[in-house]
Amino acid sequence: MKAKKIKVLVTDDHTLFRKGMANLISTFDMVSDVEEAANGKEALRKFKETKFDLVLLDLEMPIMDGYETANQIVAKYPDAKIIMISMHSSENIIYEMIETGIHSYLIKNAEPEEVLTAIQAVMENDFYYNKLVAKSIQAGMKRNAADLHKPAFLQQVQLTSREIEILRLICNELTMKEIGEKLNVSGNTIQNHRMNLLRKTGAKNTVGLVRYAFQHQLLT
Repeated sequence: MKAKKIKVLVTDDHTLFRKGMANLISTFDMVSDVEEAANGKEALRKFKETKFDLVLLDLEMPIMDGYETANQIVAKYPDAKIIMISMHSSENIIYEMIETGIHSYLIKNAEPEEVLTAIQAVMENDFYYNKLVAKSIQAGMKRNAADLHKPAFLQQVQLTSREIEILRLICNELTMKEIGEKLNVSGNTIQNHRMNLLRKTGAKNTVGLVRYAFQHQLLT
């Protein structure tokens, strides 16, 4: 069975970068259509006309920035995936964006190969985290734990040994199919475990599960 091709919206106010990124993404086999937007307001208008599977979103833009745009996309189009692309590498900024519900964060000097890897991972696994994202999550969790005015992201709940095993494999970016093959069970069984993990932890998506694993030191 052929994999479903995706529609992508590249949103960036810098014309040269936006068009270059759109041209690059259009060469990826998994992409069927690529459209462009110069700011968040235009991106949201285009969302009303087309159901995009993935948005590559700049952080700093006029009229409506990436932060506000991401919040509105998460609220109005929860099935859409968001990869933030920015020149900012601050751990505070990255963690704040992850808190809004984005699915990954890339720096604008990333190699084309990483852009493809990130898109594939986000579409297959619901997230992609590189070293920068991992460090930002860890730093954010430490700040929250040290701040008595901020509650922990999630209260620790009782997970079975199999659920912890699957959670760790999810954090290692294996797909549901790959986890099923590794554990010799069906992909549907793994998907059911994933849904139970979401329900138990209160996480909204796979990124939330990763944050939970970091928060409660479940990664080895």
